[in-house]
Amino acid sequence: MGTVSIRDVATRAGVSPGTISNVLNRPERVAPATRERVLRAISELGFVRHGSASTLRAGHSRTVGLSVMDIGNPFFTDIATGVEEAASELGYAVILGNSAGSRPKEERNLLVLAEQRVRGVLITPTDDDPARLDALRDRGIRVVLLDHPAHRPDQCSVTVNDVTGGWLAVSHLLERGARRIGYLTGPRTLRQCVDRGEGAARAVAAAGLDPDTILDPIETPAMTAKYGQQAAERLLASGRLPEAIFCANDLLAVGMLRGLLQAGVHVPGEVALIGYDDIDFAAASAVSLSSIRQPTHQLGRIATELLLDECDNPDTHAHQQVVFQPELVVRESTGGRRDPQPDEESR
Repeated sequence: MGTVSIRDVATRAGVSPGTISNVLNRPERVAPATRERVLRAISELGFVRHGSASTLRAGHSRTVGLSVMDIGNPFFTDIATGVEEAASELGYAVILGNSAGSRPKEERNLLVLAEQRVRGVLITPTDDDPARLDALRDRGIRVVLLDHPAHRPDQCSVTVNDVTGGWLAVSHLLERGARRIGYLTGPRTLRQCVDRGEGAARAVAAAGLDPDTILDPIETPAMTAKYGQQAAERLLASGRLPEAIFCANDLLAVGMLRGLLQAGVHVPGEVALIGYDDIDFAAASAVSLSSIRQPTHQLGRIATELLLDECDNPDTHAHQQVVFQPELVVRESTGGRRDPQPDEESR
């Protein structure tokens, strides 16, 4: 069988070639019944459009780019799931780039995305320097910041209030009586770490206490379970275990918990522990972790919808800075109860 053309598909579906084009490029303009008939004809005939040709005509592809800092972190995996679902519903595919927290790698990823003529880019940037994002905009590629606030009115962003998150975490530890609190954080170049630390300090000050006396920052090179466990080993070797530890993400908390338990330290009896993000591992760990929950899936969906709305309506789109509020989830590691498992709920 020879190459199937748009005209062949139009004949099979009983519509005009223009309708086929709309289904492929602007599906929202086609009635659902007609769209279904066209898609069925495409499937039956095995039609595959010439992607490079359509890209040249439109000046872009039906793809969006997603650049995250650590795809190995379940937080970013959940965000990516939300992005992919929203993009797929709107007829787009997603090209994923993992910067691994490296500015040079992030710049290389963005260059590849630009070469692929993506419609727009969702990015959790490695720093606040806007130069590389301005370069994308100069090429006509729309950009939405994800898990990072915008610092200019002509920029869309979707993020969570991390200052509030830090405040919630440390307020909870103070309420349970802790007066020596470690703050296990990643690099201070990361905005999230700074904001969560600021929230922690505000919580201590609001309780009428001195943050410099109560809070002890413990910095790690990266926010991974490995570095969390190494931090636990350093604390144990120093003989100066705090009464409670606030970890800047759940991976650090999982590593810290592992190190403490292996040394025979009782959590929360000797050291209370709280993480951030509320990834699946938090509820499933040996001692279920209290955490600060972020709406990760919704972050990805809303950011994608904002990006594609801006692409389709560049002259009328109102730039939005969407800020979600985090939520405290109390479990065993700070004296709460383990979440019931599905089989327990049915009993």
